Amino acid sequence: MKRVLIITYYWPPAGGPGVQRWLNFVKYFREFGIDPVVYIPEDPYYPLEDKSFLDEVPSGIEILKLPIKEPYRFAGFLFKKKTKQISSGIITKKKPSLSEKLLLYIRGNYFIPDARVGWVKPSVNFLHNYLLKNPVDAIITTGPPHSLHLIGLHLKQLMEIKWVADFRDPWTTIHYHDSLRLTERSKIKHKALEAQVLNGTDAIVVTSPTTKKEFTLITNTPVEVITNGYEISKEVVPTLDEKFSLAHIGSLLSERNPKVLWEVLSEIASENIAFKNDLLLKFAGAVSEDVIDSIQKFGLYDNLELIGYVAHSEAIQLQQNAQILLLVEMDRPETRSIIPGKLFEYLAAKRPIVALGPQGSDISEIISETNSGNYFGYGDKKELKEQILTYYTKYTNGSLTEVSSKIEKYSRSELTLKMANLIKEL
Repeated sequence: MKRVLIITYYWPPAGGPGVQRWLNFVKYFREFGIDPVVYIPEDPYYPLEDKSFLDEVPSGIEILKLPIKEPYRFAGFLFKKKTKQISSGIITKKKPSLSEKLLLYIRGNYFIPDARVGWVKPSVNFLHNYLLKNPVDAIITTGPPHSLHLIGLHLKQLMEIKWVADFRDPWTTIHYHDSLRLTERSKIKHKALEAQVLNGTDAIVVTSPTTKKEFTLITNTPVEVITNGYEISKEVVPTLDEKFSLAHIGSLLSERNPKVLWEVLSEIASENIAFKNDLLLKFAGAVSEDVIDSIQKFGLYDNLELIGYVAHSEAIQLQQNAQILLLVEMDRPETRSIIPGKLFEYLAAKRPIVALGPQGSDISEIISETNSGNYFGYGDKKELKEQILTYYTKYTNGSLTEVSSKIEKYSRSELTLKMANLIKEL
């Protein structure tokens, strides 16, 4: 067994996609000769919690904890809603309020690379002492928050230990980075820290081909793509919605507002009263007022069902019950590298996917490769309308069946094998 220390901020009872990647690697590691030790903050500030994930933590796993001082917790006393949004990476492009400008400026310029940077130094001291007495074969840091990579960087310098830096999202090219109201000095510091991490680690893992291309331009360190994945839930029994449901699981922010889709659905509804009666927009997760307003303007509010945040197990059930699964990404070049974790759960649900996003997105490649649905740019109105009509016709005659595709390589087990092999090869 190779003994590996995993340094992560997100861990049960954290909710959302950030926790699922390494929770699932840890679940399967022992099958592939990796004995994981997990290091997490004690009493962290999680904007979302899902206590059902606690049941998925394997028994017998050594978990190390150290207290963390959370600036977001203190800021929340003054600006509760804005703080929760910013800590979740929800930053709108609309004209920000004075309080949001202040929070963004402080977050971007006083906490570099992020608000958890104060945990770096105590963590390095704690883990250095621990590793001297309890050696491991490698350490893994996963970000965001990217400050955790600085823990790996310092431990590497102190101990010459093998280190893997896992990037669930990009660093300086993430879509909201330019919204942090950074000074030139802060921008330079972000770039410098990113370069130190990319050049200081023994191996880099990313979740998309586009991020790999970006990183290979600025480092010679090997970069491996290991995407997020899916896990088949044996407890879920699909019961298809009676309505012609388009289900979206996860946040629909102001910039994830596909007005072209609402326009297409509105046009079809005005042309076909049966479609109007059958249509159901089913959203689980946070939905911005901008999205709701747009849906209302296109006359579809009566077709909307807002479920709110649900436990992961319920989210899986909703995915498998949907007639169509909707995936929406921001129409911006810098989101081409974003592959939402829910895409792989969508694949496992085997329901047809309608996805919208920027041209050249990595999402498009996966949907095409797996033959699991259709991807559209925001300018593809005609093609989108034709596809919705095709799906609706199949729905009415009972032939909107499961999508048959080869997705085994995206299973959590296969991805963990890939990660385990990378660790063993260090």
